[in-house]
Amino acid sequence: MTIADAAIPRDAINRLNSMREGEHRGLFTSDLSVNEFLLVREAGFRPLGLVLGSSVYHVGLQLGRWSKNQELTTLSEAMYHARELAMTRMEAEADALGADGIVGVRLEIEFKEFGESIAEFIAVGTAVKADAEHPLAPTGHSWRNNLGQPFTSDLSGQDFWTLLQAGYAPLGLTMGTCVYHIAHQRFWQALGNMGANVEIPQFTEALYDARELAMGRMQAEAERLDADGIVGVQLRSLPHGWGGHTTEFFAIGTAIRALREDHTIAKPTLVLPLSD
Repeated sequence: MTIADAAIPRDAINRLNSMREGEHRGLFTSDLSVNEFLLVREAGFRPLGLVLGSSVYHVGLQLGRWSKNQELTTLSEAMYHARELAMTRMEAEADALGADGIVGVRLEIEFKEFGESIAEFIAVGTAVKADAEHPLAPTGHSWRNNLGQPFTSDLSGQDFWTLLQAGYAPLGLTMGTCVYHIAHQRFWQALGNMGANVEIPQFTEALYDARELAMGRMQAEAERLDADGIVGVQLRSLPHGWGGHTTEFFAIGTAIRALREDHTIAKPTLVLPLSD
């Protein structure tokens, strides 16, 4: 799904238009703290406004075999697609404001009372635009990524400032997800483990495999952005209402790339204490 395909509600379009052209022009909204706001400004970016994307999604049903470790692909696809819809709509709002990127992105999920299989996925962040004469950017540099989209980042204002000062630019928030069914132990195996310190190989293998799938998908997204690496990676285990032996592993981080091809990070100076 591309930004052009994102469906922005009419009320949101009116809000964005008023921020660009109407009575609220020059007034911005932001979920950044005061310290983060000042550091983002110090980094050469000015906030344009709070942008968000939402998707209320029905998560389908898929059953796993009782005794088998396996990914539940229907659920993995649902969780991934719903987050992508929310992210793309947030990016579309930023694009409508003429933003170069979105900082302080938060991705949240809320299961609703009107159905245990219905959840709202929400993406929220502050759209920003680089100063015309940005001191760190090479001549002709575009802060948008190689897909032509505003960059997205979940880094704090402090980390965002530090990243730019070190000569790197954010490209996009990359993520990977895997919903996995962990096999039950057979009766005699569970009975034999009672009272003993012993590894349960099938559990270890299941969790290891699920994390690897989530991490690999996050890395694949970073490769699409032609990134040098991913910083601030979080690997979360998210229990949902699918049963005690089913869990989601979610990997998320900010893909980055050096501002200059010949970029190197200066080595810190070692200061030795004076001897008596």
